[in-house]
Amino acid sequence: MLGRPPRALAAGALFLLAVAPGSAFAASSTASAVGWVRLAHLSPNTPPVDVYLYPFGVSAAQTVLDHVAYGDASPYESLAPGIYVVAMRAAGASATTNPVISTDIDVQAGKAYTVAGLGPASALTLQVLDDQLDAPAGQSDVRVIEASLHDPEVTIDAASDTLASSLRFPKTTGYTEVAPGRDTVSVHAASGSTDSEFDFAPNASYTLAVIDSADGMPAVLDLTDSATSTVIPKGGVATGFGGTAGRPDTLTEAAEWGLLLLIGAGGTLYASRRLRRN
Repeated sequence: MLGRPPRALAAGALFLLAVAPGSAFAASSTASAVGWVRLAHLSPNTPPVDVYLYPFGVSAAQTVLDHVAYGDASPYESLAPGIYVVAMRAAGASATTNPVISTDIDVQAGKAYTVAGLGPASALTLQVLDDQLDAPAGQSDVRVIEASLHDPEVTIDAASDTLASSLRFPKTTGYTEVAPGRDTVSVHAASGSTDSEFDFAPNASYTLAVIDSADGMPAVLDLTDSATSTVIPKGGVATGFGGTAGRPDTLTEAAEWGLLLLIGAGGTLYASRRLRRN
């Protein structure tokens, strides 16, 4: 990148501005107009589901996530403010069948939410969690969801900070302020203790979900709420969900515009060189 001529470098900078969701351009154009919602399957013994999101009073789903399994979480989706219905159906079931469970969510501009399927299959609930998009200046904020049925009570520490003490399934803590940096997050349960390394960024917030793992020990799922951005959330685990419907993704649109700008800038540079040679 150091060897680029100045005009090509400027074109690259323009492209980054167009696609970066945390940029000043994106912040000014979207922050006051939308809210954000992500969906998570955190019910250990509930089979995979298809998740539907409908604008209230509309029969056609705006978003469909196919075959969402335990431990899966979607990236945030930007939504116009308003009331939406989230419905879970058995994976592969017809969209006309009655949902296994559903809930309403009132999306407000500038706010972010996690809609999580929590609890055992026999008492499955959809909980709407208010996500925090920033933290006190220079600090990190962390909360914990207890989603392990194998270890229904856990204590979690990050270095010298206690994030959760005797947290019982399927509860969620509030946010705890921690010093940013690389920390060892330790989960203590009846089955034993596990350690995971995390890099907590300043001015960022995180949701950590304790889930069951294949080896019988508790594992930690990182659902980052925001990463050094107080405007647009960064979080969600990219799990390859298919079947999305409705509006085009705003990041994809921005990337397309950025590519056009980059191509245009390259064409201008090429033409100017031709003129100089002639």
